[in-house]
Amino acid sequence: MAENNVVRYSDEELQEFKTLIENKIAQAKQDMLVYMEAYNNTGNDTMDTSPTFKILEEGNQVLSKEENSRLASRLDKYIKNLEAALVRIENKTYGVCRATGELIPKERLLIVPHATLSFDAKINEKKGERDK
Repeated sequence: MAENNVVRYSDEELQEFKTLIENKIAQAKQDMLVYMEAYNNTGNDTMDTSPTFKILEEGNQVLSKEENSRLASRLDKYIKNLEAALVRIENKTYGVCRATGELIPKERLLIVPHATLSFDAKINEKKGERDK
């Protein structure tokens, strides 16, 4: 397929998506700092409480740290997906469904800016995984 026959978003639309994605990355990085700070926070020491409460509080702290770690990991994956979307914008391949080669609707990209599949292709992919 010749490059000039490929349907893609205009440079203006790509710039709009780039701005949206850069804002989402900035927000996600701020959120990541909050999770990391909460994970590393050792305030409210339990040294002065009774042993029973100390054990309960330490258990709660472990659960909170595990949850913060899980959320931070998920957020890190999200940031990487957004950064990959920026690369696709620079390559002018952003918004092209990797399964069908057609443009992903702008409405979908505004909601899920790192999407690489159209809604129908995503559903078919999930259906295929489920049928295995």
